Parts: sequence; C-alpha cells; structure tokens
Amino acid sequence: MTDLATLTATLAAHPHVTGKRDIEVVCRALGLGQESPGRPGDDAAALRAGDGWQLLATEGFMNEFVADAPWFAGWCAVMVNASDIAAMGGRATALTNALWAPDAEAAAEILKGMAEASAAYGIPIVGGHSNLRTDRPQLAASMFGHAKALITSFDAEPGDLLIAAIDLRGAYAGESDNFPAFLGVEPERLRGDLTLLPDLAEAGMVRAGKDISQGGIAGTSVMLAECSGVGIEIDINAIPRPADTDLSRWMTTFPSFGFLLAAKPADVPTILDRFGARDIAAAAIGRITEGSKVTLHDDTERATLWDHAVDPYLGLAPEKEPAHA
Repeated sequence: MTDLATLTATLAAHPHVTGKRDIEVVCRALGLGQESPGRPGDDAAALRAGDGWQLLATEGFMNEFVADAPWFAGWCAVMVNASDIAAMGGRATALTNALWAPDAEAAAEILKGMAEASAAYGIPIVGGHSNLRTDRPQLAASMFGHAKALITSFDAEPGDLLIAAIDLRGAYAGESDNFPAFLGVEPERLRGDLTLLPDLAEAGMVRAGKDISQGGIAGTSVMLAECSGVGIEIDINAIPRPADTDLSRWMTTFPSFGFLLAAKPADVPTILDRFGARDIAAAAIGRITEGSKVTLHDDTERATLWDHAVDPYLGLAPEKEPAHA
C-alpha cells in the first residue's frame, strides 16, 4: 500500500519538481507567455517553415554534473536535446554547443561523450563556442530539427488517455536519479526508438505530450496539465517502472528515453503496440480531465499532486481558459 497523501506531498516538494518553477521567473522577466513566438513551455520552440515547423531545443547542465561526469554530460548534450526534438514530433538535424573548461585536458572527456553520442544518434555537430581558459567546466547545447506534424504541450483534451512510454532496459547511474538506457546499445536501436514519435505524430495519433524531463513523471505531468489548461488523473499502479524501484524515486527520475503522451482512446492500442514492438514499456496510466488538478490514485485512495489554477507551476496556462476548463 502507498500512502498517497505522503507521496504527493513528497513529490510536490522534491527539488526536481520545484526546479521547473524557474521557468516562470525567466518567462515573466522576458514578458513571455504561451502565445509568444515558439510557444514557451514546450520541449522545443516550433516556428512555421514551409509545410512544417523548424524546431530549436536548448539544454544547459549543472556545473557540478559536468565536473563529476564529463563524458556523461557530453553524451547528454546530444541525447537530451534529441529527446526534446522527438517529443515535438520532429527529427533532429544538427547540434551546436557552448563549452567552457580550464584546459584541453579537462574538456577532452566532455567532447568525447558529445562526439560519441553525435555518431550514435546520427546528428552532426555543426559549430558552437569554446573557451578553454575558464575556472570550471560548463556546457550547454542547442539542437535544430524539423517536424511535419507537431506534438505539443498545449493540445491535451479531456477524454484523452495518458500514456507513459519508457525504456526500462537500463539502470540507475549510481545514487543519482538518472536512469540511462543507452549504454552498450546499437546506434540503430537508439535512432529507431526516437523515430517512433514523429511517426506517431505524422499518423495523426498523437498531438499532445512531453518528454519526461528532470522533473520526472510528477513534474512533467504538471507541466502538461498547465500548458493544456486541463487536469490529469494518474493511476500509480499502471505506471511502467523497473522491478523493486521505489515509486517516489521513479516519479522524479530522469529516464534517457521516456515520454508522456495524450491520445484518443481509439488510438491507444496501436500506440502501445508500436512501442511494444521495440521492447519499450508503454501503458495507459491515466486520463485527461476537465479542471486544473493533477491527482494520483490507486484502487482505494486519491490525492492531489498539484492544482495549477491555485498555484501556477510554469505560469504558462492558456491566456483564455478553454471551454472545458
């Protein structure tokens, strides 16, 4: 049995979840809302280009992480951005980076991780900025992509089912809440797995969803709910997770491949089959509802994780509440 009141309180106060609230501070300072160009709050900026959208994603990494795990940080500069592009229904085209380090030796492992990930995912590094005379290593990267059909954070609707698709063929990286599932994996599998998202978007089966970010399933579900102006109900017993993994930890875990997708009930069996065909765990874990609460439930209990109408999370709710809210 899970004490849902304790679980939701723990998740709502977790640094991985509360850290996402920095987005509100930045957007407010820049005067940005969800109707601004590129639609802040999504996994990548989407700008109309011909018969589709040009996508731009950016990731920066904590200095301590880059210093402690330089190869992994370099790999993540590619992997995390590639996931954000895929989460938008896009295919990545190129990457640029900004790298600071005290010297070439300190930068070597960062660059090695980045180069190996670039080769594995088939995404070229086309330029950037470097400074090898700073007092500490720092890393940020931007990725370009293209989408024919978008998956967005703004189009989940009441009546949709919520799908969690997560690659469980991995393990935690030490004591961290990172769950890499890419180590020792053939590049063809990594590329093919990411292609699932644009394929589903282009087939018209998924219009709303998000990459499971550093906020984990908990934070990502709140972001999706607020941006779409809806509520979400999640059945904790339906969430795919590794055996013997604590639910509280899993709900704030950053998986190397993980997405929350909103889809019409009729499309869900096909979507689950497509992920299953690639040995990716996928399940309908809840539903999109009217209102503004993200709630967790099991067979007997229910508790509110977040109510974005009472306590805005990103500050990026629809400017005019939709009819279903």
